[in-house]
Amino acid sequence: MKRAKLLQKMVETGIIAVIRSETPAKALKTVEALVAGGITGIELTFSVPHASRVIEQVVDRYEGTNVVVGAGTVLDVTSARLAIMAGAKFIVSPTFSKEVAFLCNLYQVPYVPGVYTPNEAQQALEYGAELVKLFPGKLAGPMVIDEFHGPFPYLNVMPSGGVNVANLVDWFAAGAKVVAVGGDLLEPAKHDDYAAVTAKATEYIAKWREWQQN
Repeated sequence: MKRAKLLQKMVETGIIAVIRSETPAKALKTVEALVAGGITGIELTFSVPHASRVIEQVVDRYEGTNVVVGAGTVLDVTSARLAIMAGAKFIVSPTFSKEVAFLCNLYQVPYVPGVYTPNEAQQALEYGAELVKLFPGKLAGPMVIDEFHGPFPYLNVMPSGGVNVANLVDWFAAGAKVVAVGGDLLEPAKHDDYAAVTAKATEYIAKWREWQQN
């Protein structure tokens, strides 16, 4: 039940912000800017220095709120365990790892592996993944979700890579359960313009809520 509840909370955020920062301090400021703009799905990647410590700080800061914090770019079982011990509520990888899948199943934490082909999607399902990351989404395009739903009608998909404000609705209309957004949303953070990150987050959330109401 724990995993199901965590997965539902993740999906309910609508938008998962994928954070890659040069320093822990910049990552923390970026999270603050995103939350101020209404985005409550946070994926702190292991490309952030001392990622597990940053995850722990963010989890502690937003304990008891609707902010859901997970770990991304998890390439091995050691990183996955560090993230889970730090409080990560979901684990995202660019590819599939059965060892990481087993660990996440053991701790009842959602594992979201990257897939690009039907074979990869089937393998992820066989090892218990209830949500998969379509990556790179920019190359696949929204309509590939419908193609996946032919052989796998129950496959829950989170596109990552190439999602932006202009095509956000297209992804949801195609059947995405939740989307992961990085570059377009977080570009201003590279220049320490956190007010612009908040403004972009507000724009994304407004577009997502508009889709929900239609």
